[in-house]
Amino acid sequence: MATPCPTGRHDEHNVYSQSCPCRALLDLISNKWSALIIGMLDERGVVRFSELQTGLPGVGAKMLTQTLRRLEAASLVDRTVYAEVPPRVEYTLSELGRSAALPLGQIRAWAEEHIDQVEFLNQKWSEQS
Repeated sequence: MATPCPTGRHDEHNVYSQSCPCRALLDLISNKWSALIIGMLDERGVVRFSELQTGLPGVGAKMLTQTLRRLEAASLVDRTVYAEVPPRVEYTLSELGRSAALPLGQIRAWAEEHIDQVEFLNQKWSEQS
């Protein structure tokens, strides 16, 4: 559904349009690791890199770094570096990131609630995952 751009930077916002910049944001927040990182930061507040890596089994250091950089570039995550030895880096959700946490949390909750039903209704899906 197209909506007028409130800032006037674009004609309209319409994620179904190939040229809409909203697609890039949707791509970022719908990424599995982005959604899980945002969820963990929402639940835990201030989190260090190693805590994220431990709390998200299966994510490699390179993928975690890339995803955190993308989230920071989109102003969804704040990164604080402390001048200590060894260096300490902490991540938190920005105000914008906190606004994304609620709908993403609802999607995670839906997935957890319905996974058994999806697997039961579609054996082929279960075999592929």
